[in-house]
Amino acid sequence: MKNKICMIAHTGFSAKYYRNTESAFLHAPLNGSGGAETDIRVTADNVYVLNHDPVTRFADGTVLDVATSTYAQLSAKPLLNTLNDEVVYICTLRRYLEIMRDNNMVCFVEMKGVFSDEQIKGAFSLVEEVYDLEKCIFQSFQIDNLLRARSFFPKLPLMYTYGKGEAEKGYQVCLDNGISIDADYELVTEKMISDFHAKGLYAACWTVNSKEVLDRLKVLDLDFIESDCFGGGDL
Repeated sequence: MKNKICMIAHTGFSAKYYRNTESAFLHAPLNGSGGAETDIRVTADNVYVLNHDPVTRFADGTVLDVATSTYAQLSAKPLLNTLNDEVVYICTLRRYLEIMRDNNMVCFVEMKGVFSDEQIKGAFSLVEEVYDLEKCIFQSFQIDNLLRARSFFPKLPLMYTYGKGEAEKGYQVCLDNGISIDADYELVTEKMISDFHAKGLYAACWTVNSKEVLDRLKVLDLDFIESDCFGGGDL
C-alpha cells in the first residue's frame, strides 16, 4: 500500500511569510502542512538560530556573520524582509520547536555548514528538552555531520540533503549507515524510493512549487514532499 505523503513547509510557509521566521512557522499548519523544515546555525555565544545563509541581512542594509556574532547582536534589529511588509526578527531553534510541538508537527532541521561534536549534541539536547526526538529529523548536505550524529545517536532519525554534484556521493553511505534521504525533486526515482524503503528509511524530496511537478510526484511512494506553498490539501 502506498504511504500517505506528509507535506513539509520549506522554511515555513515561505511563499507568503518570510522564510525561517516565526510567522512562516506559525502559518505552516494553517496551510495544511504536517511539518516544517528549517536551517540552523550557531552564534558566537552558542545560540541555535534559523538562517539559510552564513550571513544575516538586516532592514537597515547592514550584514552580520552568524558564526562570529552574538544572539544579542543578531536579534537587535529587524531582518531584511524581501517578501512583504511585516517586521520580522531572527528566530531561534527553541522557538521553532515550541511552534512545532504546539501543532504536533514533524521537524526537518538542516544543519548548515560543518557542526562540531558539541554543537550536534547540543542541538539534539535542545530538541529533547523542548519537543520530541522522534518527531525531529536532523538533516545536512555535509555527510560527516550525519555520520557523527549517527555515532552519538544510533537509533534516531537522520536525513541526507541530496542534491546535484558533490552531494550525490553520499547515496550509498546513507544506505549503509541507516540515514534517510531528502533529494532534489529532479533526482527522485522509483529506484531511490525503493532502495531507502527496503532499509526501513524515509524518502523525501525538495522543493516542489509547481502543481505539475507535485502531481507527478504525489503518485510515487514518497514519505515527505517539501514545498514553499503547497500544503496537505494540495495532494
